[in-house]
Amino acid sequence: MTRRLQRAATIVVSSHHQFLRAISFIVCSFVLASCSIGGGSNVVESEPIAEPVPAEQGIDRPAIKVAMLLPLSGNAQNVAKALKQAGELALFDFDNPNVELISKDTRGTPAGAKSAAEEAVSQGVELVIGPLFANEVKAAAPVTQAANIPMIAFSSDQKVAGDGVYLLSFLAGSDVQRIISYAVSRGKSRFAALIPQTDYGRLVQDRFIEAARDMNVSVLAVKEYPQDANGMIEPVKEIAALVPKDEEPQIDALFMPAAANTLPALAPLLPYNEIDTKTIQLLGTSGWDYQGVGKEEAVVGAWFPAPDPKGWTDFTKRYVETYSEVPTRLATLGYDAVSLAIALSNNRSGSRYTAKQLTRANGFSGVDGLFRLRADGTSQRGFAILEVQKYGNQVIKAAPNGFTSAQY
Repeated sequence: MTRRLQRAATIVVSSHHQFLRAISFIVCSFVLASCSIGGGSNVVESEPIAEPVPAEQGIDRPAIKVAMLLPLSGNAQNVAKALKQAGELALFDFDNPNVELISKDTRGTPAGAKSAAEEAVSQGVELVIGPLFANEVKAAAPVTQAANIPMIAFSSDQKVAGDGVYLLSFLAGSDVQRIISYAVSRGKSRFAALIPQTDYGRLVQDRFIEAARDMNVSVLAVKEYPQDANGMIEPVKEIAALVPKDEEPQIDALFMPAAANTLPALAPLLPYNEIDTKTIQLLGTSGWDYQGVGKEEAVVGAWFPAPDPKGWTDFTKRYVETYSEVPTRLATLGYDAVSLAIALSNNRSGSRYTAKQLTRANGFSGVDGLFRLRADGTSQRGFAILEVQKYGNQVIKAAPNGFTSAQY
């Protein structure tokens, strides 16, 4: 067992006292001038950090208990293990011996999540991190709400957010404003869209129409396509009619919120129908953030929003050094949730994890970049803009280091 693994084992056994290397968790308060729509900055000023409790010489402060509710047994146990280990890694990276992580197994069921929440509350936790699934969150939330304990969950179902339940996950549609705003800043003004016929597609379509309206740009066509390859042909043909060969195209940008399971089938239909993707700018979503996306020649040069890949690369290196295994992509959520808990832990008892602290306007900086929790329980992230290249992707617009009053 390596030295780091031995230290990891120590954390699991007892998290009352952690002797760790110190890295300060950054609560973002910097100015962003380039992300607001129409050129104005409208920067949200940083809120003051709550005054920390003064250290008392020779007196041990009581542990601040934070629960992690995860399906440590069941079908999602590998994801749960990565989230848990990532949270423990955050205790390595942030020197706060007063934070104690208490892991509870939800067993991946609503009944298990409710029981885990009850156990956590009975042990005096001040914050609950997790659960993972929407049905677990729905079952556990009444327990934490009755005890006035906030929950930072990993579900992506926005229906379970609110009333003290905050979703740290990457929420569907939350990246649309960012990519449309960037395209407009690069002179694009005449849009069309190819939208999947799914619940995700309907949600993203609404966000796309809202973004275009907010920025006063034209949407000439929105075509929906089914998930099968044959069903994609006709909608692509209808888009192709807007870009006739040897004539001025009616659009200058095509929004395609496809994902790794559909983009490889959809993309080749564009050049097949003589849609010149060197002339028409393709725009994606964070669903394009997967290895090998550039293998599809038609999407090389496309733009899409995603976290800066450097954060994931650095996190993965530290995780592998500690646990000798590669984390699942969701593991960063566990790290960031525990980091947030540590960042607020020095505030006075009773004011550490209040709604005001959790939803501060300037947000927090995590592995995947800037994020903040909203009063309605949803979250907002500051995405970078990446350009698809044949071998890997390149950041062409850095992620913001502060939030503006505009939605993006």
